[in-house]
Amino acid sequence: MAQNWSPDSWQRHEQRHLPAYADAAALAEAEATLGSFPPLVFAGEARDLTAQLAEVSAGRGFLLQGGDCAESFAEFHPDTIRDTFRVLLQMAVVLTFAGKLPVVKVGRMAGQFAKPRSSDTETQGSVTLPSYFGDNVNGIAFSAEARRNDPQRMIRAYSQAAATLNLLRAFAGGGYANLRQVHQWTLDFMGRSPWADKFRTIADRIGEALDFMQACGVDPGTVPQLKSTAFYTSHEALLLPYEQAMTRRDSLTGDWYDTSAHFLWIGDRTRFVGSAHVEFLRGVDNPIGIKCGPSLEPDALLRLLDTLNPARRPGRITLISRFGHDKVEAGLPRLVRAVSREGHPVVWSCDPMHGNVIKAESGYKTRPFDRILAEVRGFFAVHRAEGTHAGGIHIEMTGQDVTECTGGAIAITDEGLADRYHTHCDPRLNAAQSLELAFLIAEMLKLEAAERPRNAA
Repeated sequence: MAQNWSPDSWQRHEQRHLPAYADAAALAEAEATLGSFPPLVFAGEARDLTAQLAEVSAGRGFLLQGGDCAESFAEFHPDTIRDTFRVLLQMAVVLTFAGKLPVVKVGRMAGQFAKPRSSDTETQGSVTLPSYFGDNVNGIAFSAEARRNDPQRMIRAYSQAAATLNLLRAFAGGGYANLRQVHQWTLDFMGRSPWADKFRTIADRIGEALDFMQACGVDPGTVPQLKSTAFYTSHEALLLPYEQAMTRRDSLTGDWYDTSAHFLWIGDRTRFVGSAHVEFLRGVDNPIGIKCGPSLEPDALLRLLDTLNPARRPGRITLISRFGHDKVEAGLPRLVRAVSREGHPVVWSCDPMHGNVIKAESGYKTRPFDRILAEVRGFFAVHRAEGTHAGGIHIEMTGQDVTECTGGAIAITDEGLADRYHTHCDPRLNAAQSLELAFLIAEMLKLEAAERPRNAA
């Protein structure tokens, strides 16, 4: 248990990227209401995820983490949840089949609302209003009413997260994730992607393997690992009043857990030593992630690790690198070497999204698929060179047929971005691009698998 820590001790540290609430009494009321609500996730589930991530840190698994850039109230729909879950299942099947490793599935879902802002205000013409901090803080429309920071939005975010989790648990354990259904996971609009054909080939081979097992007397319908899956939720622990209100003490161990999600991460802008966000995450026992960008020096990272994981528990820390396609091979090795030298057990994951945002000639913010792929390749190359395990991928994606990232086999052009550009914040990979990326990562996992016996020796 962290020393000299309490759920509200973050309030005595430097706070950045937190919204200002005009009505302190309304904020306190919302926090009290959230504090009386049931937890969204349970301590035992978070401990299970930590154990699985410990296996990843040891090179015996792979972390797949993906979902919306920012969830919204307006786009909340069961089909949207289902389709994103379905694509993550597809990606996991591809990665498991290629890498011969278990894949830990974590969604950026059921709580990924808040977003950091470079400025507290936004000006359009002669009008200045509060910036959009995410739907759990204010609205995206540029009006005084929409941009008012309203603590009651945290209550609505909790309700949406609870409904999302309820559906995800039903999908994961109620038969939808059964490998016998693998053929039915392909979305209709993905038929035009060549990667959909490759997935159908894998699905055929899985079906043949299940038929063989059944012929040998093993009924796949009675094997839990084949008819259901473990699926976890995550979000950036940015809106600390919400996170504090959702923090509870486990009745079995006495440890504190943030019950808003299984996995929380701290962003590149709030991970400085002494920050309120570091202080908060220091005391909760959830597995946590740290975004690692070009500005992070090795010594600063080591101080963070000593603060957030002084006992050096495997599975506690995931380091999510986000350098950009042209900086990853120059910047990442310094961090990898420092962490390896000090013996910190971490999961190394790659976020190829945030360092590769550009403004297209059409005016839309986008992420070229070739840059995303280049950063992933660079990430794997660094870990091969350093003899460490490239342990995960962290992407902003959706199961919807959006046109927000250019390129890929379906060749979304600059001109085509306007067709279905729906994101509330940053551009996301669509379902076809996500599956394509999974196949390309699978090729890299095959190389790592081929080298594994030699490295072990």
